[in-house]
Amino acid sequence: MLAIFHKAFAHPPEELKSPSSLQNNNNNDDKPKLPEETLKQFLSSHPNNSTFYMTFGDAAVLAYHNHPITTTNSFLNHNYKYQRLFCGYDDIYCLFMGSLDNLCAQIKQYGLSRNANEAMLVIEAYRTLRDRCPYPADQVVKDLDGSFAFVVYDSKVGTVFTALGSDGGVKLYWGIAGDGSVVISDDLQVIKGGCAKSFAPFPTGCIFRSESGLVSFEHPMNKLRAMPRVDSEGVLCGANFKVDPYSRVNSIPRVGSEANWNDWNSQH
Repeated sequence: MLAIFHKAFAHPPEELKSPSSLQNNNNNDDKPKLPEETLKQFLSSHPNNSTFYMTFGDAAVLAYHNHPITTTNSFLNHNYKYQRLFCGYDDIYCLFMGSLDNLCAQIKQYGLSRNANEAMLVIEAYRTLRDRCPYPADQVVKDLDGSFAFVVYDSKVGTVFTALGSDGGVKLYWGIAGDGSVVISDDLQVIKGGCAKSFAPFPTGCIFRSESGLVSFEHPMNKLRAMPRVDSEGVLCGANFKVDPYSRVNSIPRVGSEANWNDWNSQH
């Protein structure tokens, strides 16, 4: 999958930008490309009838190809194929990769049809956060059990909501394009080609929201620390992001039940 968002609608961490990508360089291969060039590379990398894309003016591009993801569970020594899904509803669009082990339970919780898939569920979870907001975003994503990554774009209000599961079963990358746009994809070669040195793995167990930035849904009370990345040639690249166990967020989180309040109070 590929998602590109104009810098006016998404505000990624500054650490994603590599100093080497900002320097004047006569070699175009070492410079971040414009979004249309990255989209062209993605489409040429997956030349078949199951690949398509949508554009939203200058605000966003979403591209998708219906190829299963094969990943290996090293502990069980088994290969698993995860699905790719695309769904749109009420001007909200979702690219989803992976699978949820508790999909049926989540469908029941949100009152969806039995035939709903993971992408439909994520859209409904996002709509609940946007319109009724009974739970904090970290709790909503933490309730999803499985290997997953998703990107949600609300074209009506121009917001981005992205998350990656904590088990590492699905890979996701993000970076900065030549015009400052945010690029998100599971295709590492497309990210490298489009963002040059200004890219990094999307951190597991984390959420990125255009209005609030990058946070950990596993440890919402802890800040994220940027760790500089250096490639095989010793060139500084975009940073990795790690939970800092010694740094706390100076705010009281909203929680969804009295039990959660008690749990939080018992820790403080």
